[in-house]
Amino acid sequence: MSSDALRVELDQPYALSPEAIAHYQTKGYVKLKHVLSPEVIAHYGAHITEMVKQLNSQAKSLAERDTYGRAFLQIMNIWTHDETVREFVFAPRLARIAAELMGVSGVRLYHDQALYKEAGGGYTPWHADQFYWPLSNANTTTVWVPLQATPVEMGPLSFSVGSQVFEQGRDIAISDESEEKLRFNLRDFPIDEGGYDLGEVSFHSGWTFHRAGPNTTGQPRAVMTMIYMEDGIRLIAPKHKNHEQDWQSWMPGVEIGGVADSPLNPVLYTAD
Repeated sequence: MSSDALRVELDQPYALSPEAIAHYQTKGYVKLKHVLSPEVIAHYGAHITEMVKQLNSQAKSLAERDTYGRAFLQIMNIWTHDETVREFVFAPRLARIAAELMGVSGVRLYHDQALYKEAGGGYTPWHADQFYWPLSNANTTTVWVPLQATPVEMGPLSFSVGSQVFEQGRDIAISDESEEKLRFNLRDFPIDEGGYDLGEVSFHSGWTFHRAGPNTTGQPRAVMTMIYMEDGIRLIAPKHKNHEQDWQSWMPGVEIGGVADSPLNPVLYTAD
């Protein structure tokens, strides 16, 4: 398939069913099959992997790292370094799904991040992403795109079903503490911990609690993610150091109370 044909696929709408939207809005996440073709994943995945190799600064062995460091290699805003990765991150197909799931008219990019769980990599503790985001509402979602079929043994995302409405534990950063406390706090919520087929992706709300198991295979678990936020969402006054860091990193120059519309936060989809 030509590069032009691959870009066309990223521009085309995905047929999102009312049932999928209802699942997302009631359970805090949804997994969608056949969102991306094997050809798109192979083409863009190769570029993403190459940029991860170039930009990775982790020099310690797995044994020398803490729990967070063993969970994955994390490379952010790759779109600013590579034009082909930018095509993928800016894909209208994925951004439109995000807007339709949240029920908003448009979305901006918060940031992208590659999450590569190395062979033998450890578990990712329970957490909610929006703990880190100094944003004025919860109209946020993350698309999680595996760049290969991802069985349970590779450490796919597990979701605490319906936990986006649960407020206890929202003040805990990802850590050994979050794994211990949230495993207890979320004990009454069912868990979806199934694998992903090639081309299957998931979207989860900013306050949906999730984790990932270890990668017990001999191959890295390669994943690309994009965080979308409602167009018009505003920056709030930081409540802790993580908010402060995210403000400076992902919304530079935006004033408290202002719309999160820095040059790093382009509009990726607007409904006609």
